[in-house]
Formats: sequence, C-alpha cells, structure tokens
Amino acid sequence: MKKALLAATAVAAALTLTALVAPAASAHGSHGDHDGRGRSAVPFTAATVTAGADGSFTVKWDAGRAKGFQGVKRVEIKAGGKVVAKGGAAGQVVVKGLPAADRQWFDLVPDRGQGLRLADRLIKLDGTTNFRDAGGYRTTTGQWVKMGEIYRSDALDKLTEGDRAKLARLHVKTVFDLRMEDERGKAPDKVPAGAGYVVADVFAGSGSFQTLPKTPDEAVKAMTEAEKAMVSGAGGKKAYAQVFEGIGNDRSRAVLFHCTAGKDRTGWANASLLTALGVPADTVMADYLASNDYRKAANDAVLAHLPAQQAAVYKPMLDVRPEYLNAGYAEVEAQYGSFDRYLDKGLGIDARELRELRRDLLVG
Repeated sequence: MKKALLAATAVAAALTLTALVAPAASAHGSHGDHDGRGRSAVPFTAATVTAGADGSFTVKWDAGRAKGFQGVKRVEIKAGGKVVAKGGAAGQVVVKGLPAADRQWFDLVPDRGQGLRLADRLIKLDGTTNFRDAGGYRTTTGQWVKMGEIYRSDALDKLTEGDRAKLARLHVKTVFDLRMEDERGKAPDKVPAGAGYVVADVFAGSGSFQTLPKTPDEAVKAMTEAEKAMVSGAGGKKAYAQVFEGIGNDRSRAVLFHCTAGKDRTGWANASLLTALGVPADTVMADYLASNDYRKAANDAVLAHLPAQQAAVYKPMLDVRPEYLNAGYAEVEAQYGSFDRYLDKGLGIDARELRELRRDLLVG
C-alpha cells in the first residue's frame, strides 16, 4: 500500500506541474478562403466521425442550413474512395465491415459545395490515453480545421514500437515536448522514426509550482495560477511561440505537441491554436474538457490508491475545469487586451503570419 501510495503521489505531483497550462476561449473569426461572397464553400454546419468498440463508425452530418446551401439534397459518404453510405442534407449512418487501418478516413460529399474529410478524433495507441487530432472543428466563418495536420497528446515515454511505426505512417514529422527538464529526464520521449524533436519547456527557468497544495481550494487556485503563468510567463511565451512557428513552418506535417497528461500545457497550446483559427469559444472549451473523458480511467486509478482526504486535494489537479481555461483567457485580456495582441506581442505572430496559418490549416 505504501508503495502504491508513493507511486500515485508521484503521478499526481507530475500532473500538478503538467496542470500549468489552460485557458478559456473567446470567439474569434478567421479570414481564410471563402467562395468570394463572404461565406464558406463548405455546406456542413456539423459533422463528426466516431469509432465504435466493435469496429463500426458512426458518421453524422448536417449540410442543409449553411448560408447559400439550403439546396443541398444528397450527401455521399465515402471510405477508401468507395461510397459506403448515402443520405439527405442531414443524417446519421453506421458503417461496418471496413478493412483495418491506422485511421479510417471518411469523405463527406454533398451534391452542392465543397466536401469534407474527417476521421475519429482519438488516435488509439497502446502507450497513450489522450492522443487526438486537433482538427475537425468548424470556425465562426463556416470553414473547417483540417484533420491529420496537428496532433496533441499526453507523454510519449510508453509508446510501443508499433505505436511509433503507426505515428510514422501518420506522417508525424515534428514533436514539441512541453514538459520540464525533470519530467523529460524521468520519462524521455520515444519519438517516431524520422521525426524531429523540439524541447519547448513551458516552465523553463521557473522556480514556482514546486510544492503541492494542502486543500482542494489551494489546488484549484494553483491550477488557475498555472494557467495565467502559461500566458504571461517567459517560458510559456517562448514555448508557445516555438509551437506556432513550427506549425507555420512545417508544411510537410504532421506536428505533435504534448506534455505529461496532455491536458494543461497541451490544453492551452490547442486552445490558443483553435482560437487563432477562429473556432468558437464553446467548441474550444468542449475540446479542452474532453481530457476529463479520455483520462477518466487513469485519473480514477490514481485517486483509488489515495486516502479520501488526499484524493480530494489531488482531484482538482487531475481534472480540467472551465475556470482553469478561463483563467488563461482572462490573463490574455489583462496583459494584452485582445487575443490577436497576445498572438502578436506575446508569441510574435503578426497579421500576415496569422492569415497564412489560416490559409494553410482551414478548408472552405
């Protein structure tokens, strides 16, 4: 029991440090390519692909309500270049019997407008629990963030050879490690063959966050303060500038960024990227909070080995909560006045670079 408790404590301590990364979202419009009349060329207002435990895939869509596309009547669903289902302007189908693949991609093809290519967001690996695609979201202008370009994850130290080979086949070209030096030393990354490795330490040089809180309220406060530090701390600004620059420069993609749990430092990296691309605030928040679902089993295992009083203190550090992410966005407003100014003055992304990023990562 003592050994298990110490192990759980070590995990929670690492996650406390991991928890120094997350803010809430302010809706931000993007200015990427449209159809020339001020609207997106993609008629889908909603679309998702969800993998089932039985190997099936549920595909949902709505292409009947976008401005200028009320005339959409039919949508074909293709996999591997073959039509596997058909439906009306809105619908849901369950597709079964597809051959095994690293990722199963679906092309949603409307009879009017531009199609959309989607896959299940979660990438199933033996050595991770929170590895997922950053894309597949609709922006405020009706464009969509491309999938298969940017990935986010928890630690990569437990990747199997099969996992690494899979990531190589998914064309992961650059890995950004957001963890601190001691985390990297204790659990070094297993990078896919041929991928570049970049240290982007969010808390480099910081002497903070070295002690664990003693009460649940202290834990919540530590998390919100950590979010603020990710925005305004020198290490955070440098690290996230590296990530954005890497995404912008690496056109061969895919780019992966990660921390220990893939929820806080990684959470802010993804939230800031999606906000920059024009994804609505509620969608950004939902993506951020999804770590609670993906990490539930791992978090429950940690808490189960702790006495009730200690578990109550640790739970806020294992969670992601709206107030954590919102603290980061509040810090953006307090320090920079707007998210665009944060990108420009904090991360060095000017208006031209932001337009290029949107052109590169958005469709529609």
